Amino acid sequence: MKIGLTYLKGTVPGFEDFGNLPTNLIKSNGLINGLPIHKELDALIIPGGTLIESNSLNDNIFKEIKLMAKEGKPIIGICAGYQILGNQIDIGRNSPAPIIKKGLELLDVEFSPLISNDRVTAEVVSKSYLTNNIKEDITGFHCHTYGLVKGNAKTLFYSPIKRMNYGDVKNKIISGSLNDDGNVIGTMLHNLLDENPEVVKNFLNFIGANEKDIENIYFKNKELKVKINKEIGIESGISINQLSSNDINNPFSEFKKIKGNMPLCICIGSIGSDSGKTFITTGLAGALRHRGLNVGILKVGPDVRDTVTSLYLTKGKMEEYASIKIGHLGWVDIKETLNKLKESQYDIVLIEGVMSVFTGFLNKKTPYSAAEICASSNIPMLLISGVNKEGIESAAVNLISHTKMLNKIGIDVKGILFNKVYDMKIFNEVISYVEKETGINNILAIPKVKLEKRGGTPEIEIRYDLFGKLALEVIEEHINIQKIAKMGNKPLFNKYLTFEENKSFF
Repeated sequence: MKIGLTYLKGTVPGFEDFGNLPTNLIKSNGLINGLPIHKELDALIIPGGTLIESNSLNDNIFKEIKLMAKEGKPIIGICAGYQILGNQIDIGRNSPAPIIKKGLELLDVEFSPLISNDRVTAEVVSKSYLTNNIKEDITGFHCHTYGLVKGNAKTLFYSPIKRMNYGDVKNKIISGSLNDDGNVIGTMLHNLLDENPEVVKNFLNFIGANEKDIENIYFKNKELKVKINKEIGIESGISINQLSSNDINNPFSEFKKIKGNMPLCICIGSIGSDSGKTFITTGLAGALRHRGLNVGILKVGPDVRDTVTSLYLTKGKMEEYASIKIGHLGWVDIKETLNKLKESQYDIVLIEGVMSVFTGFLNKKTPYSAAEICASSNIPMLLISGVNKEGIESAAVNLISHTKMLNKIGIDVKGILFNKVYDMKIFNEVISYVEKETGINNILAIPKVKLEKRGGTPEIEIRYDLFGKLALEVIEEHINIQKIAKMGNKPLFNKYLTFEENKSFF
C-alpha cells in the first residue's frame, strides 16, 4: 500500500511523524514511478508549512489531488494542508486589505488570520473514518497564523484555546472539517496522527490494510525518513554530512552527544525585538545540521511559530517541550525540558529567546524572561542586536550594558553579534571597545541583507524556502560555525531567581 506525503518547497515533512504512515514522497511532478499519484496512491497526507505563500502546489498537483478526492481516496490536510483544501485563504494579516489565495475547493471552508500556538485537547464532534468509535477528546498542538475557519463543511473538531493573537482569551475554534463524501479531512491539529493511536488504527482500517500491509507501511516509512534526512530543506541541493563521535578527522565530531548525556545548549538572545533572532537561529540551525550534528530547536515562551523556519532546514520535529514556559505562557518548564533533552538524540540545542532578554524580568510571575531561563540552568548566550534602527555605536553601548547585567546575574555571554550591519568600517572601529568592556573575544557581524518585502518574517506571508535559504547562505558566509558550536554548554537546572532577587539587580 502507498500513502503519499507531499514533499514540496515550503512543507515541513519532519515537523511530525504523521503516525509513521507515509510511504512515498510526492514531488512537484505529481508522479510515482512515472505514474500519476491518483492511480498509484491509496491515500495522501498534505503537511503544514508555507504551501500557499511558496506557491508550491502547481496545476499538475492540484489536478492529481482533485482526482484522488473524486475517486473517494482518503486525503488528510494538516494546517496549511487543511487551508489548501478549502475555498480560499486570506493571508493579509498585516495588510490594509485582504490578500486572498484560492484553494482546491474540496472543503467548503474559508480561512482568515488567527494566531494560536496552544497545546490542545480537542473535542470530536462528528463521525469520520478517523474518528469512528472515539468517544474521548484527542490531543495535539496548534502552530498557525491563519486559523480562523468559517464555512459550511461539516465540523469534525473543536479546539478550546487559552491564547489567541498574543492575548489571553478563552475560546473554542473549529480545528477540523470533513467533506460531504467523507474522504477529505482537514485539521489544524499537528500531531493528530502521532498522539492518538486510535485515529491511526481507524485510518488503516479505512484503507483496508491487513497485518502484512501495516508491517510493510512502517518499513517503507523508515526508508522514507532516511531519504528525507539526507538534505537540508527541500530541493536545496545541500546534503547533510554523516558524522560520528569517533570521526577524528572531523572537527565537529567532538560535539556529538553520548547517549544519556546532556546535549550542548546555547540561547540566541537579543537586546530587543526585530534584532533578527529567528533569522540567525535559522541559519545556525541549518549550518550545524549540514555538518552532521542533530540540532534541536526550542523557543522561550509560547510563539513556537518562530522555530519552524529552523525545523524546515533541519527536518526536525516540533517536540512536546519545544515551548519553554515563562509564567503562565508556554508548554513545559525548563527543568522538565532539560530532563527530556538528556534522553533526546540532539547533539546541540539552539534556544531562541523572546523579545529582549530582560523583557518580563520584573514580572512577579517568575520566570518571565529569557534571562531568567538561562540563569536557572547555566545556559550560555549569544547576544544579538539589530543595528539598523539605533546605529552601530548605540548598539555597542547597549550590548555592553546588557552583557554586564547578564554576567551580574550569572549568565555567561559567549559571543556578541551585530546584525544588519550597514557599514563594516564603523563596526571594526567599535570591536576593540566592546572587547575591552566585556572581555569577550567573539565579536561577530552579519551585514544588512535584503529580505523580500513579503516573505521575510513569521508575521507577514513568510516563505520557509526563501527565508531558510537566505539565512543559511548568510551564516555560512559570515560566521565560523565551529566557534558557535564551542559556545554551547551542558545545562543543569539549579533554581529560578525570585522576584526579590531580580529587583536587587536594578
